[in-house]
Amino acid sequence: MRKGLAHEVRIIGGQWRRSKLPVADRPGLRPTPDRVRETLFNWLGQDLSGWRCVDAFAGSGALGFEAASRGAAEVVLLERDAELAASLQVTKQRLKADVVRIERADAIAWLARAQVGSFDLVLIDPPFDSPLAAQALPLATRLLPARGLIYLESRLALPAPPEGWVLHRQGRAGAVHFHLLRRASEVYTPGQSGPSLRRSNEP
Repeated sequence: MRKGLAHEVRIIGGQWRRSKLPVADRPGLRPTPDRVRETLFNWLGQDLSGWRCVDAFAGSGALGFEAASRGAAEVVLLERDAELAASLQVTKQRLKADVVRIERADAIAWLARAQVGSFDLVLIDPPFDSPLAAQALPLATRLLPARGLIYLESRLALPAPPEGWVLHRQGRAGAVHFHLLRRASEVYTPGQSGPSLRRSNEP
């Protein structure tokens, strides 16, 4: 099959609402559906002002650009496919998305070497039928401070969170299972300038 653009998705909230993102024809590339993205950002509180985010398997960039559109201070999009990375760069320039940084990199290797505690939110949505979610999840935990959050999307429900983490929210849309995880010692409440949480034993 000739490589090309199969379709497109739209950013659903924030300053770039309704902006189109191209979706290339690649095996396993299934952008997060609008309904699921809407649910996720309802969970997060819509306004991500000050947040530092990494979209570990960027693909179309739907999750990362959505976070940037809603005020995130820094968004890193990781994509190892050269053509997809180039397409992300074009979208960044078109939107004038200065807070977005695109890195052509293997997500697993990048997560393993990234600075500890350097992000507030890690978005994990690997190719649909790949085993990469299980590899990425424990690596993502090291990137996050006490109040950090992990979003995980896959074709299978998460059997168990990493040690010290709990499922804060979870849902399903068709064949897609999606999860928001937080540390067991923290309780998430939507807020600005990074995730706002409190200790689980506080009133």
